[in-house]
Amino acid sequence: MLLIKTMPNTQFDVLQSVSIFVPTFSGKIMTKLRIVVLAKQVPDTRNVGKDAMKADGTVNRAVLPAIFNPEDLHALEQALRLKEKFTGSHITVLTMGPSRAAEIIRESLYRGADDGVLLTDRKFAGSDTLATSYALSLAVKKLNPDLIIAGRQAIDGDTAQVGPQVAEKMGIPQITYAEEIDFSDGKLVVKRRLDRGIEIVQAQLPVLVTVGSSAPHCRNRNAFLTLKYKHAVTNTELQELASDYFVQQKPWLKIQEWGVTDIGAEEEYLGLSGSPTKVKKIDNVVFTAKESLKLSDNEVEIENLMKDLIINHTIG
Repeated sequence: MLLIKTMPNTQFDVLQSVSIFVPTFSGKIMTKLRIVVLAKQVPDTRNVGKDAMKADGTVNRAVLPAIFNPEDLHALEQALRLKEKFTGSHITVLTMGPSRAAEIIRESLYRGADDGVLLTDRKFAGSDTLATSYALSLAVKKLNPDLIIAGRQAIDGDTAQVGPQVAEKMGIPQITYAEEIDFSDGKLVVKRRLDRGIEIVQAQLPVLVTVGSSAPHCRNRNAFLTLKYKHAVTNTELQELASDYFVQQKPWLKIQEWGVTDIGAEEEYLGLSGSPTKVKKIDNVVFTAKESLKLSDNEVEIENLMKDLIINHTIG
């Protein structure tokens, strides 16, 4: 059962309350949470050029700088706050991509995550949201967490579909647009940020939550953890090193890599063959000013400007 209490924004005077009933899983009141954070390494869309797309309609990631998806960092921060509050909780960061995506796991370890899993296989290449959520859902089932937290959407697609699709494939409730996440009296308590105010939502575990950009920013790297995990590597990266001394002496530096067989996926639902979505074209749009308007502090001029902006749909 999800209980939703809608609280008014300062711009609105109406207080609404509604209860929504959805299938949930009964469970014990828990003091230790097993949390999986879904994170993604994305191309920096602030630097999109003419070579950003391949001929087959997929993103040419090799020519774009790679960054930690911003809203996934917000999701990680929520997981870290729960870990701090509930001693003994465990955070696993799950990401899907090429070998270089292991950097996302290292960045998470530097901030307080406990371990990570990299889903990497050539057969995952070209996956859209449908194929991606299929692979991630199988990996999450294998990890068997109490709570899954993800960013609302990735900046390379802006679809906001992967999180909800993972929840649907797993058959568990989902809560979107989260701003704060807490756990109390055996239930997850989530504050959602909506256009007309906020909602306080409760749900039994397991549940998947997507976090929006209004949530608190992720903390910076911890100096001690950065030193502890700076040599963390995957098997693929280890093969390229001259020595595996650090990993042999410190097994916590080993980042797990899973492929198609590890999660028991059917190949027809992966990669391009399992992806009905195709990108036909991408453009780098640059706005230039054609004219300017200088205003005084006269209220009539300001009012007329606001009317013009509303009429041409610049605002409103």
